[in-house]
Formats: sequence, structure tokens, C-alpha cells
Amino acid sequence: MSMRQKLVVLVGVCLLTFALAWSVQPTDARQAVTNDGTITGVVTSDSGPEAGVWVIAETDETPTKLVKIVVTDDDGRYLLPQLPDVTFNIWVRGYGLVDSAKVTGRPGDELALRGVLAPTPSDAAKIYPANYWYSLIEVPDKSEFPGTGPEGNGISPAMTSQAVWVDRMKQGCQLAISSARESRARLTMWMNSTRRWLPGTTACKRASAVLQ
Repeated sequence: MSMRQKLVVLVGVCLLTFALAWSVQPTDARQAVTNDGTITGVVTSDSGPEAGVWVIAETDETPTKLVKIVVTDDDGRYLLPQLPDVTFNIWVRGYGLVDSAKVTGRPGDELALRGVLAPTPSDAAKIYPANYWYSLIEVPDKSEFPGTGPEGNGISPAMTSQAVWVDRMKQGCQLAISSARESRARLTMWMNSTRRWLPGTTACKRASAVLQ
């Protein structure tokens, strides 16, 4: 037998020995190795596996509140890694869904989570992040600046360049948390959209910049 053949046989024997040793380990020991500090599972909804949705785990059992967020793969699978040995509240959030009911879990658990399809587009939109709405804004072309005012292109002359316009948009009071939006809407429901918008912007510390 050549040296190369001996080496192949030796490697094969080692692999077989390792496989046999692993197979006879207690189930709890194997799980401790594979699930150490992790929670795994699959997210499904009435539409099937949910790909690209967030699985959120949070706990107050640590010195400071801990939140871990991961995204499911194409088959709806997720893995929450590097978790301390405490109890977590876990739920699902995603575009087209409403937040699922929270379930509890600990490292080592395998949890099948259910995504909840939003009954209406309005319900789905409630959890969209601010950057989603910003992404829908059509930024005026550079040729539109400086603005020519109400009698021209409708852009304030104070907007001297596209960069200034974008900066004001990003820093101005264009968005608010849901509680602020909804309470203002209830108080001003009799107003038209322009008059309803003004109280929120004038209350902002950057109101003068927003209104330019």
C-alpha cells in the first residue's frame, strides 16, 4: 500500500470514529453544541414561508434592555445568535404584515413563528420605517435651483441648491412618530391638509428652516 493510500485510509478511519462518537452523545449534549446561545426556527404565514421579514427578540432580564433583530432567508428560516441565557419576547414584523403576537423563548429553543398578513394596505403601512416614505420622494433636478418661489417653480429661493433641499428635507420636521401624527389629526380633522400640516411644523424647533 502506497503512502497516499495509507493517508486516505487513516483520514477515513478518523472521520468514522468522530461520527460514531458524535452519534452516541446524549441529545442534550448535541443540542448544547448546536444551539449554544441561539434561537432558531421558521416564519410562515397564510402565504407560506415568509422571506425577508424581521424576527425581533427583546429582553429586560439583562443589565440594560437587549434587542436582537435578524432577517429570514428565502425559506423563512431565521437564527438569533449570541444570546445570553435569559427569556426573550419574540415576534415578527415585515412589509405587508402586522406585528405578530409575542411568544417567549430561550437560547436552545426552536420556535415556529407565524407572520400575520395585514388586512388592509393602511394597516401594513403603519409599521413602515421613515426611510421607506423618504424613498418615495422625487428630488427636484439640480436645474430647479435656486428656487424661483410661488410664482415660479414653487421652490423657495432660500433653497440655493439641490444639496440644500435634500439637507432640509432630511433634517426638517417632515415626519413624526405615530402618536404625534394621530393626536394632531384628531385635533385638526376639520382643517384642510395644508392647515393641518402647519401646527406640527411651527411647533418644531427648526420651524423657520422647514417653512422655507
